Amino acid sequence: MPVRIEEFETGDLPSGPSVPEQVLVYLYANRDKAFTRSEIATGIGEDPNTVGTALSRLKQRDLIRHKGEYWAITRDLERVQDAYDLHTVTEQLNDEDGGVDPDEWDAAAPDESHPSERD
Repeated sequence: MPVRIEEFETGDLPSGPSVPEQVLVYLYANRDKAFTRSEIATGIGEDPNTVGTALSRLKQRDLIRHKGEYWAITRDLERVQDAYDLHTVTEQLNDEDGGVDPDEWDAAAPDESHPSERD
């Protein structure tokens, strides 16, 4: 859903569950079925291309399965619960302290460049 440029500029953007969260919830709620990307997109009311990206990333994390055109939640529901728990704790910590400030992180992080970047 598009937002007004004023909202974009001020950072006052709508919030809610991310597309990957929506996909996981949808597949978990329907864990006795497998769906095409289009069916999932329709089921959660999101763009199929955005859903496709989310599906690929969730598969890389072994949270969902893929066979042919179909996608389903992983059989390892404990893995999904662990991912959810980590996500919840991270959100709580960000809410409490505002999250990680990138400038502070860069200042405190060790200066370790990639070997290909060293002289």
